[in-house]
Amino acid sequence: MRAFVFPGQGSQSIGMGKALADQFASARAVFDEVDHALGQNLSALMFEGAESDLTLTANAQPALMAVSLAAVAVLKAETGLDLKRDAAFVAGHSLGEYSALAAAGSLSLADAARLLRLRGQAMQAAVPVGAGAMAAFIGIEAEAAREIAAEAEASGAGVCQVANDNGGGQVVVSGAAAAVARAIEIAKARGVKRAIPLPVSAPFHCSLMGPAAEAMAEALAHFAIQAPEVPLVANVLAAPVSDPTQIRDLLVRQVTGTVRWRESMIYMAGQGVTLFVECGAGKVLSGLVKRIAENATGLPVGTPADIDLYKARGAV
Repeated sequence: MRAFVFPGQGSQSIGMGKALADQFASARAVFDEVDHALGQNLSALMFEGAESDLTLTANAQPALMAVSLAAVAVLKAETGLDLKRDAAFVAGHSLGEYSALAAAGSLSLADAARLLRLRGQAMQAAVPVGAGAMAAFIGIEAEAAREIAAEAEASGAGVCQVANDNGGGQVVVSGAAAAVARAIEIAKARGVKRAIPLPVSAPFHCSLMGPAAEAMAEALAHFAIQAPEVPLVANVLAAPVSDPTQIRDLLVRQVTGTVRWRESMIYMAGQGVTLFVECGAGKVLSGLVKRIAENATGLPVGTPADIDLYKARGAV
């Protein structure tokens, strides 16, 4: 049984998707449609632009979605992939949830691009640059990280909450810059293997993103959402959903809520998924598979060579 999963922010790099576009007309069509929807030559920025421009949240989010959907388009054209037939679930990490919904026919490609542009802008505008921060704790479980975040918040330094439970002993906290710095101090004092600040422009997935959640609620009210062809394992529930009204609500809650990736993976593996196909840039999610679900395998698909490997494994 297979699930198709989609990466989030942090997986971007200049040149991502270019080899797919160079080799496959189906990928070029995706990038052209995203460029048209945004009124911007985003693909040129992705293929040969400046790293500093690509990492801007408003660019990185639709760009990562475009690469993911280009990979899906190539799989459909070259291997006959039919998600309704071939996938048990789809899931995406943070912004990857929009990629998953677009892949499963719940959102149109153009609408996913426009929503992610709006989402990136709203998240960036929610907190002044430098006022928020995020940090990754390595070698810790989510409950211990929650205790550290709560202690940091109780110190009066401001909001500090668990943003991502990624699995494999990796948990990310988010909040006010002073509170996150305090959380790092507490984590080190408790012997956490690594506690490192992340190079992000805003404190994602915490209550400070409230204004962005409100903006997304207003935006999502104007976009059509269909029932996905296969269930979406939602970030904030770590459980499958198919109802469009619930999906709309969860996309709003996701802005301030914890990305429960570890639990999502455990759920899918528990339902019999043994192959997680990571569509898009990088291999972050594939690397987490073995740390979370020891009987499952991750297969990244983001380059022509990956497409060949997918075929060779008989995963068609």
